[in-house]
Amino acid sequence: MEVVSKWIPFVLERIMPGISSARRIRRREVNWGDRVFYYGLKASAWALGALLLSMIFLIWKMSLPAFHQFGWRFFITNDWNSVTGEFGALALIYGTVVSSLAAIGLAVPVSVAVALFLNELAPEWLSRPLGFFIEMLAAIPSIVYGLWGLFVLAPFLRNYIQPPLADYLGFTPLFSGPPMGVGMMAAVVILAIMIMPTITAICREVFRAIPRSNKEAALGLGATRWEMLKIAVLRSSHTGILGATILGLGRALGETMAVTMVIGNNPLISASFFSSGQTMASILANQYAEADSLLQLSALSAVAFTLFLVSLLINGLARLIVWRVHSQYKSG
Repeated sequence: MEVVSKWIPFVLERIMPGISSARRIRRREVNWGDRVFYYGLKASAWALGALLLSMIFLIWKMSLPAFHQFGWRFFITNDWNSVTGEFGALALIYGTVVSSLAAIGLAVPVSVAVALFLNELAPEWLSRPLGFFIEMLAAIPSIVYGLWGLFVLAPFLRNYIQPPLADYLGFTPLFSGPPMGVGMMAAVVILAIMIMPTITAICREVFRAIPRSNKEAALGLGATRWEMLKIAVLRSSHTGILGATILGLGRALGETMAVTMVIGNNPLISASFFSSGQTMASILANQYAEADSLLQLSALSAVAFTLFLVSLLINGLARLIVWRVHSQYKSG
């Protein structure tokens, strides 16, 4: 007993600091403020995911009558007639994809060139105000773009751009037909103008992140100004440029009001940029409030569901391209 009583104070002295430390740690772990903050963030993240899934489920449920009625014919036919009750989304898918991709093809080179000029070539007194005005273009509402496109852009295309294209390139399917101003070309140009500020702003940030030493090293090795931009800036930032392109493409696919006012709203499949067309977003804006049958309402919901699938597919492919390019770049 004497030995035990001798060892008890020693053991307590060794153990108590550990117990006190564990209690302090546990007290920190059960801090209610931290727990409320943690569960608040977690609930917000799960709520956004649940909101997206609920929207998809609702649109899919509203689309079921049209899918049961037409099956796969809904995606491979272009008849859209509310009188006969025939609905097909092929022309709408064609109009959405062609107008968005053509707008990207027009906007990306101009946006990259503008970002290069503002970051690398323009003097400071010009770069800041010009960059501010270009970014302000992203804040203009799409209905204002639509009015400008209808009253300024379409007449300009009809009187000054489309006639010479028809005279010199009218033998090709891309520029055949009478110049009308309103049509696929006007939709492509206005979409390109709308997505340029977004792509330019992201490209400027990407170019700004490149270390200055890389550019000075290229110039020190004897590269010209253009070769320095090509080697040290563009080649190093192609992943960021692809990311900017994805964001621009996402906005072009879902743009509604401006395109609705200038595209002509005629569900046709034509290779000519002079002809009118229609996108999935524009037909939803035009007909959803005036649908006169449950089948037409369901067909419009099916168009919305298809727009979601097309956006998801194109963005997924674009992210896959970014991932592959980034992997190849890292592996050298």
